[in-house]
Amino acid sequence: MPEISRFQGMIIRMLFSDNVQHHKPHIHVECGEHEAAVGVDGELLAGSLPKKKYAILNAWLIIHEDELYKAWNNAVRNIEFGRIAPLD
Repeated sequence: MPEISRFQGMIIRMLFSDNVQHHKPHIHVECGEHEAAVGVDGELLAGSLPKKKYAILNAWLIIHEDELYKAWNNAVRNIEFGRIAPLD
């Protein structure tokens, strides 16, 4: 699972050809013992994250929305996508 970003103790990943299970553009997040699938629109699709981490992640999603949709469009076509800047 390619890593797209890492910040605030969270690892953000996006899978290739991953448009079947959740049926919408999303990322996978690992934060300590927590794992979650979160839509690019911020919707929690599966798993859980601590409240504060989820809020930070949502801010990052808003800031990088266009880049995330571009990466998603590449990922579902099995085309490489680049990393996205972390949240400082």
